[in-house]
Amino acid sequence: MSDNQDKALAAIMAATPLSLKSSSLAEQIYTLLRQLILERKIPGSSEMSESRLADELKVSRTPMREALVRLAGEGLLVRRGARSFAVRAVDTKEYFDSMTLREMLECEAIVKAAGRIDQAQLEVFAAELQELDQGEHDENDYWLFDDRLHNFIAEASGNTVLVKLLAQLRANSRLFRLHSPLHRQKENHSEHSAVLDALRQQDTEAGVLAMRQHIQNLRNEVLKALSE
Repeated sequence: MSDNQDKALAAIMAATPLSLKSSSLAEQIYTLLRQLILERKIPGSSEMSESRLADELKVSRTPMREALVRLAGEGLLVRRGARSFAVRAVDTKEYFDSMTLREMLECEAIVKAAGRIDQAQLEVFAAELQELDQGEHDENDYWLFDDRLHNFIAEASGNTVLVKLLAQLRANSRLFRLHSPLHRQKENHSEHSAVLDALRQQDTEAGVLAMRQHIQNLRNEVLKALSE
């Protein structure tokens, strides 16, 4: 078994135990694996055998298969065989293509969310961001905040298709960074603050500019890293 397979199984076994009596076992497995993939606890390109995972988690293969097929349908896994999958690797071109679309759609979400967004929830996000900046937190704490904030803005747009597209594009970005050492927590803090301040002041134009700058900075930092 490869080192990546060992790491994948170790991460899965260290996670919260499944409720085996629950009727939503496939949903639990899906949620667990999705979280571990996006938190980078399962390395990129790790092979995930349906039978091996089912045995390790002491569940039947049917809910395991359902969860793996669902993750493959969302683009997080790719098939490696009849009963085997692997965490999908996003290459550089796909990353930049995704970021180009993200810039357009994230800015559109800001426009559509104007006048609809929950101001009280914006205050909650602002307080959370301040706490993140002051305390000791790991990279996943920042990523989880980032994902929730961007998803909140998308949902405020009222466009369910936009929400799904942006979730997929953010996942693509996350999969690409599985192979990258890039971390920009302080920069993200400043850029998220600018987005939140604009939304709290109901300044749509400033919100669009702040969001566009945020996405462009993410892309430009990758370009810089690749050129070094």
